Amino acid sequence: MVPENYSRITEFLLWGFSEEPELQPLILGLFLSMYLITLFRNMLIILAITSHSNLHTPMYFFLSNLSFADICFTSTTVPKILFDIQTQSKVITYGDCITQIYFLMLFGLLDNFLLTMMAYDRFVAICHPLHYTVIMNPRLCGLLLLVSWIMSALSSLLQSLMVLQLSFCTVLEIPHFFCELNQMIQIACSDTFLNNVMMYFSVGLFAGIPFTGILYSYFKIVSCIRGMSSAQGKYKAFSTCVSHLSVVFLFYCTGLGVYLSSASTHSTHSSAIASVIYTVVTPMLNPFIYSLRNKDIKGALKKFYAMAAIKGPTVLGLKNSLGLKD
Repeated sequence: MVPENYSRITEFLLWGFSEEPELQPLILGLFLSMYLITLFRNMLIILAITSHSNLHTPMYFFLSNLSFADICFTSTTVPKILFDIQTQSKVITYGDCITQIYFLMLFGLLDNFLLTMMAYDRFVAICHPLHYTVIMNPRLCGLLLLVSWIMSALSSLLQSLMVLQLSFCTVLEIPHFFCELNQMIQIACSDTFLNNVMMYFSVGLFAGIPFTGILYSYFKIVSCIRGMSSAQGKYKAFSTCVSHLSVVFLFYCTGLGVYLSSASTHSTHSSAIASVIYTVVTPMLNPFIYSLRNKDIKGALKKFYAMAAIKGPTVLGLKNSLGLKD
Protein backbone atom coordinates (compact mmCIF):
# COMPACT_ATOMS: atom_id res chain seq x y z
CA MET A 1 0.00 0.00 0.00
CA VAL A 2 1.37 3.42 -0.96
CA PRO A 3 1.60 5.82 2.00
CA GLU A 4 -0.90 8.65 1.96
CA ASN A 5 1.71 11.39 2.03
CA TYR A 6 3.87 9.74 -0.64
CA SER A 7 1.76 11.07 -3.51
CA ARG A 8 2.18 14.63 -2.29
CA ILE A 9 5.99 14.56 -2.46
CA THR A 10 7.07 16.36 -5.61
CA GLU A 11 10.31 18.06 -4.62
CA PHE A 12 13.03 18.47 -2.02
CA LEU A 13 15.13 21.41 -0.91
CA LEU A 14 18.90 21.08 -1.08
CA TRP A 15 20.86 23.07 1.47
CA GLY A 16 24.55 23.53 0.73
CA PHE A 17 27.45 24.52 2.95
CA SER A 18 26.49 28.13 3.48
CA GLU A 19 23.61 30.51 2.88
CA GLU A 20 25.83 33.59 3.08
CA PRO A 21 25.59 35.45 -0.27
CA GLU A 22 29.23 36.56 -0.24
CA LEU A 23 30.41 32.93 -0.19
CA GLN A 24 28.31 31.80 -3.14
CA PRO A 25 30.67 33.15 -5.87
CA LEU A 26 33.61 31.45 -4.15
CA ILE A 27 31.79 28.12 -3.96
CA LEU A 28 30.63 28.50 -7.56
CA GLY A 29 34.17 29.19 -8.78
CA LEU A 30 35.59 26.32 -6.74
CA PHE A 31 33.16 23.73 -8.10
CA LEU A 32 33.40 25.06 -11.65
CA SER A 33 37.21 24.94 -11.67
CA MET A 34 37.29 21.41 -10.22
CA TYR A 35 34.70 20.22 -12.73
CA LEU A 36 36.51 21.70 -15.73
CA ILE A 37 39.84 20.24 -14.58
CA THR A 38 38.19 16.83 -14.12
CA LEU A 39 36.63 16.90 -17.58
CA PHE A 40 39.76 18.21 -19.30
CA ARG A 41 42.30 15.89 -17.71
CA ASN A 42 40.19 12.73 -17.95
CA MET A 43 39.22 13.40 -21.56
CA LEU A 44 42.89 13.87 -22.43
CA ILE A 45 43.77 10.52 -20.87
CA ILE A 46 40.99 8.78 -22.80
CA LEU A 47 42.12 10.46 -26.01
CA ALA A 48 45.78 9.58 -25.46
CA ILE A 49 45.03 5.92 -24.71
CA THR A 50 42.57 5.34 -27.53
CA SER A 51 44.72 7.05 -30.17
CA HIS A 52 48.00 5.23 -29.43
CA SER A 53 48.22 1.48 -30.03
CA ASN A 54 51.17 1.08 -27.65
CA LEU A 55 48.85 2.05 -24.79
CA HIS A 56 46.34 -0.71 -25.57
CA THR A 57 47.33 -2.75 -22.52
CA PRO A 58 45.30 -3.90 -19.47
CA MET A 59 46.65 -1.11 -17.25
CA TYR A 60 45.63 1.64 -19.67
CA PHE A 61 42.40 -0.15 -20.52
CA PHE A 62 41.34 0.13 -16.87
CA LEU A 63 42.71 3.68 -16.61
CA SER A 64 40.68 4.89 -19.60
CA ASN A 65 37.54 3.34 -18.14
CA LEU A 66 38.31 4.96 -14.78
CA SER A 67 38.58 8.33 -16.53
CA PHE A 68 35.22 7.75 -18.23
CA ALA A 69 33.60 6.73 -14.94
CA ASP A 70 35.06 9.79 -13.19
CA ILE A 71 33.63 12.12 -15.86
CA CYS A 72 30.19 10.55 -15.46
CA PHE A 73 30.51 10.46 -11.66
CA THR A 74 31.14 14.19 -11.34
CA SER A 75 28.64 15.04 -14.09
CA THR A 76 25.92 13.40 -12.02
CA THR A 77 26.13 16.10 -9.35
CA VAL A 78 28.31 19.10 -10.25
CA PRO A 79 26.23 20.58 -13.14
CA LYS A 80 23.18 20.61 -10.86
CA ILE A 81 25.24 22.20 -8.08
CA LEU A 82 26.49 24.93 -10.42
CA PHE A 83 22.97 25.59 -11.71
CA ASP A 84 21.55 25.84 -8.18
CA ILE A 85 24.25 28.27 -7.03
CA GLN A 86 23.94 30.42 -10.15
CA THR A 87 20.13 30.62 -10.02
CA GLN A 88 19.90 30.69 -6.21
CA SER A 89 17.60 27.67 -6.45
CA LYS A 90 17.49 24.91 -3.85
CA VAL A 91 14.76 22.78 -5.42
CA ILE A 92 15.17 19.31 -6.89
CA THR A 93 12.21 17.25 -8.01
CA TYR A 94 11.49 13.85 -6.51
CA GLY A 95 12.18 12.09 -9.81
CA ASP A 96 15.44 13.96 -10.36
CA CYS A 97 16.53 13.10 -6.83
CA ILE A 98 15.96 9.37 -7.33
CA THR A 99 17.70 9.52 -10.71
CA GLN A 100 20.67 11.30 -9.17
CA ILE A 101 20.95 8.68 -6.45
CA TYR A 102 20.93 5.88 -9.03
CA PHE A 103 23.65 7.31 -11.27
CA LEU A 104 25.73 8.50 -8.31
CA MET A 105 25.79 4.97 -6.93
CA LEU A 106 26.29 3.42 -10.38
CA PHE A 107 29.44 5.35 -11.24
CA GLY A 108 30.67 5.39 -7.64
CA LEU A 109 30.56 1.59 -7.52
CA LEU A 110 32.15 1.39 -10.96
CA ASP A 111 34.98 3.65 -9.73
CA ASN A 112 35.39 1.34 -6.77
CA PHE A 113 35.65 -1.80 -8.93
CA LEU A 114 38.04 -0.17 -11.39
CA LEU A 115 40.40 0.92 -8.61
CA THR A 116 40.39 -2.67 -7.37
CA MET A 117 41.15 -4.08 -10.82
CA MET A 118 43.94 -1.56 -11.33
CA ALA A 119 45.52 -2.59 -8.01
CA TYR A 120 45.33 -6.26 -9.01
CA ASP A 121 46.80 -5.43 -12.42
CA ARG A 122 49.79 -3.70 -10.78
CA PHE A 123 50.22 -6.64 -8.39
CA VAL A 124 50.41 -9.13 -11.27
CA ALA A 125 52.70 -6.86 -13.33
CA ILE A 126 55.21 -6.33 -10.50
CA CYS A 127 55.07 -9.62 -8.62
CA HIS A 128 54.43 -12.00 -11.56
CA PRO A 129 55.86 -10.22 -14.61
CA LEU A 130 56.57 -13.43 -16.56
CA HIS A 131 52.93 -14.51 -16.34
CA TYR A 132 51.41 -11.04 -16.77
CA THR A 133 50.26 -11.39 -20.38
CA VAL A 134 48.79 -14.82 -19.66
CA ILE A 135 46.88 -13.76 -16.54
CA MET A 136 45.78 -10.29 -17.64
CA ASN A 137 44.55 -11.34 -21.08
CA PRO A 138 42.04 -9.19 -23.02
CA ARG A 139 39.21 -11.65 -22.39
CA LEU A 140 39.66 -11.49 -18.60
CA CYS A 141 39.89 -7.68 -18.65
CA GLY A 142 36.71 -7.37 -20.71
CA LEU A 143 34.91 -9.86 -18.47
CA LEU A 144 35.96 -8.02 -15.30
CA LEU A 145 34.69 -4.74 -16.74
CA LEU A 146 31.39 -6.30 -17.83
CA VAL A 147 30.80 -7.88 -14.42
CA SER A 148 31.62 -4.55 -12.75
CA TRP A 149 29.02 -2.74 -14.87
CA ILE A 150 26.37 -5.38 -14.18
CA MET A 151 26.98 -5.47 -10.42
CA SER A 152 27.04 -1.66 -10.21
CA ALA A 153 23.83 -1.31 -12.22
CA LEU A 154 21.93 -3.98 -10.29
CA SER A 155 23.01 -2.73 -6.86
CA SER A 156 22.17 0.88 -7.75
CA LEU A 157 18.80 -0.15 -9.16
CA LEU A 158 17.91 -2.14 -6.05
CA GLN A 159 18.86 0.71 -3.70
CA SER A 160 16.90 3.25 -5.79
CA LEU A 161 13.80 1.04 -5.88
CA MET A 162 13.96 0.66 -2.10
CA VAL A 163 14.10 4.45 -1.71
CA LEU A 164 10.91 4.64 -3.80
CA GLN A 165 9.15 2.64 -1.07
CA LEU A 166 9.93 5.26 1.57
CA SER A 167 7.42 7.90 2.60
CA PHE A 168 8.31 11.43 3.66
CA CYS A 169 6.44 13.68 6.05
CA THR A 170 7.11 17.36 6.61
CA VAL A 171 10.91 17.34 6.62
CA LEU A 172 11.77 17.73 2.94
CA GLU A 173 15.08 19.50 3.42
CA ILE A 174 18.29 17.67 2.52
CA PRO A 175 21.37 19.23 4.19
CA HIS A 176 23.50 18.66 1.14
CA PHE A 177 24.37 19.90 -2.34
CA PHE A 178 22.89 16.79 -3.96
CA CYS A 179 20.69 13.79 -3.22
CA GLU A 180 22.54 10.98 -1.49
CA LEU A 181 21.17 7.64 -0.37
CA ASN A 182 21.96 7.97 3.33
CA GLN A 183 20.45 11.46 3.46
CA MET A 184 17.18 10.23 1.92
CA ILE A 185 16.97 7.41 4.44
CA GLN A 186 17.58 9.81 7.33
CA ILE A 187 14.75 12.21 6.42
CA ALA A 188 12.19 9.47 5.71
CA CYS A 189 9.34 9.13 8.22
CA SER A 190 8.53 5.49 7.38
CA ASP A 191 10.36 2.40 8.62
CA THR A 192 13.90 2.43 7.21
CA PHE A 193 15.20 -0.79 8.79
CA LEU A 194 15.46 -2.72 5.51
CA ASN A 195 16.99 0.27 3.75
CA ASN A 196 19.67 0.61 6.42
CA VAL A 197 20.40 -3.12 6.39
CA MET A 198 20.74 -3.14 2.60
CA MET A 199 22.85 0.03 2.61
CA TYR A 200 25.32 -1.31 5.19
CA PHE A 201 25.41 -4.71 3.50
CA SER A 202 26.20 -3.10 0.15
CA VAL A 203 28.86 -0.86 1.68
CA GLY A 204 30.56 -3.85 3.29
CA LEU A 205 30.29 -6.05 0.21
CA PHE A 206 31.01 -3.59 -2.60
CA ALA A 207 33.34 -1.18 -0.79
CA GLY A 208 34.81 -2.88 2.26
CA ILE A 209 35.91 -6.06 0.49
CA PRO A 210 37.43 -4.27 -2.56
CA PHE A 211 39.23 -1.82 -0.26
CA THR A 212 40.70 -4.76 1.65
CA GLY A 213 41.72 -6.32 -1.66
CA ILE A 214 43.46 -3.12 -2.73
CA LEU A 215 45.37 -2.90 0.54
CA TYR A 216 46.42 -6.55 0.24
CA SER A 217 47.55 -6.03 -3.38
CA TYR A 218 49.72 -3.07 -2.43
CA PHE A 219 51.08 -4.92 0.60
CA LYS A 220 52.25 -7.70 -1.72
CA ILE A 221 53.59 -5.12 -4.18
CA VAL A 222 55.66 -3.48 -1.45
CA SER A 223 57.01 -6.90 -0.45
CA CYS A 224 58.06 -7.52 -4.06
CA ILE A 225 59.60 -4.04 -4.35
CA ARG A 226 61.76 -4.65 -1.30
CA GLY A 227 63.40 -7.49 -3.17
CA MET A 228 64.57 -5.23 -6.01
CA SER A 229 68.32 -4.73 -6.33
CA SER A 230 68.16 -1.23 -7.82
CA ALA A 231 67.87 1.54 -5.23
CA GLN A 232 66.54 3.95 -7.84
CA GLY A 233 63.95 1.39 -8.95
CA LYS A 234 62.86 0.90 -5.35
CA TYR A 235 62.44 4.64 -4.79
CA LYS A 236 60.44 5.11 -7.98
CA ALA A 237 58.17 2.14 -7.26
CA PHE A 238 57.60 3.15 -3.63
CA SER A 239 56.79 6.76 -4.55
CA THR A 240 54.33 5.56 -7.18
CA CYS A 241 52.63 3.24 -4.68
CA VAL A 242 52.38 6.02 -2.11
CA SER A 243 50.78 8.42 -4.59
CA HIS A 244 48.29 5.77 -5.72
CA LEU A 245 47.41 4.78 -2.16
CA SER A 246 46.94 8.41 -1.13
CA VAL A 247 44.05 8.97 -3.54
CA VAL A 248 42.65 5.50 -2.79
CA PHE A 249 42.59 6.26 0.95
CA LEU A 250 41.00 9.65 0.26
CA PHE A 251 38.24 8.04 -1.82
CA TYR A 252 37.47 5.16 0.51
CA CYS A 253 37.90 6.88 3.87
CA THR A 254 35.57 9.73 2.99
CA GLY A 255 33.06 7.51 1.16
CA LEU A 256 32.94 4.85 3.87
CA GLY A 257 32.90 7.55 6.54
CA VAL A 258 29.80 9.16 5.02
CA TYR A 259 27.78 5.94 4.94
CA LEU A 260 29.05 4.17 8.05
CA SER A 261 28.51 7.26 10.21
CA SER A 262 24.98 7.92 8.93
CA ALA A 263 23.41 6.01 11.83
CA SER A 264 25.12 8.12 14.48
CA THR A 265 24.78 11.75 15.38
CA HIS A 266 27.27 13.72 13.33
CA SER A 267 27.74 17.07 11.74
CA THR A 268 25.86 17.44 8.46
CA HIS A 269 28.48 20.01 7.48
CA SER A 270 31.29 17.48 7.90
CA SER A 271 29.29 14.85 6.05
CA ALA A 272 28.70 17.20 3.12
CA ILE A 273 32.40 18.04 2.91
CA ALA A 274 33.33 14.32 2.98
CA SER A 275 30.78 13.61 0.23
CA VAL A 276 32.20 16.37 -1.95
CA ILE A 277 35.72 14.96 -1.45
CA TYR A 278 34.90 11.47 -2.73
CA THR A 279 32.49 12.61 -5.47
CA VAL A 280 34.34 15.69 -6.80
CA VAL A 281 37.89 15.94 -5.45
CA THR A 282 39.11 12.36 -6.03
CA PRO A 283 37.86 12.23 -9.67
CA MET A 284 39.83 15.43 -10.22
CA LEU A 285 42.97 13.98 -8.61
CA ASN A 286 42.88 10.55 -10.30
CA PRO A 287 44.22 11.67 -13.71
CA PHE A 288 47.04 13.60 -12.01
CA ILE A 289 48.01 10.71 -9.74
CA TYR A 290 47.86 7.95 -12.35
CA SER A 291 49.59 9.90 -15.13
CA LEU A 292 51.92 12.25 -13.24
CA ARG A 293 54.97 9.99 -13.48
CA ASN A 294 53.77 7.95 -16.41
CA LYS A 295 56.16 8.39 -19.33
CA ASP A 296 53.86 6.53 -21.73
CA ILE A 297 50.93 8.88 -21.10
CA LYS A 298 53.14 11.95 -21.26
CA GLY A 299 54.72 10.73 -24.47
CA ALA A 300 51.31 10.07 -26.02
CA LEU A 301 50.09 13.53 -25.06
CA LYS A 302 53.19 15.18 -26.50
CA LYS A 303 52.66 13.36 -29.80
CA PHE A 304 49.03 14.43 -29.79
CA TYR A 305 49.97 18.07 -29.25
CA ALA A 306 52.70 17.87 -31.87
CA MET A 307 50.14 16.68 -34.42
CA ALA A 308 47.41 19.07 -33.28
CA ALA A 309 49.74 22.08 -33.22
CA ILE A 310 49.85 21.92 -37.01
CA LYS A 311 46.11 22.56 -37.10
CA GLY A 312 46.03 25.43 -34.65
CA PRO A 313 48.23 27.41 -32.25
CA THR A 314 45.63 27.28 -29.46
CA VAL A 315 46.81 23.78 -28.62
CA LEU A 316 50.05 25.22 -27.28
CA GLY A 317 48.15 26.86 -24.45
CA LEU A 318 46.64 23.50 -23.51
CA LYS A 319 50.09 21.93 -23.57
CA ASN A 320 51.49 24.58 -21.25
CA SER A 321 48.58 24.11 -18.84
CA LEU A 322 49.55 20.47 -18.51
CA GLY A 323 53.16 21.32 -17.76
CA LEU A 324 54.43 19.25 -20.68
CA LYS A 325 57.77 20.37 -22.02
CA ASP A 326 59.60 19.28 -25.11
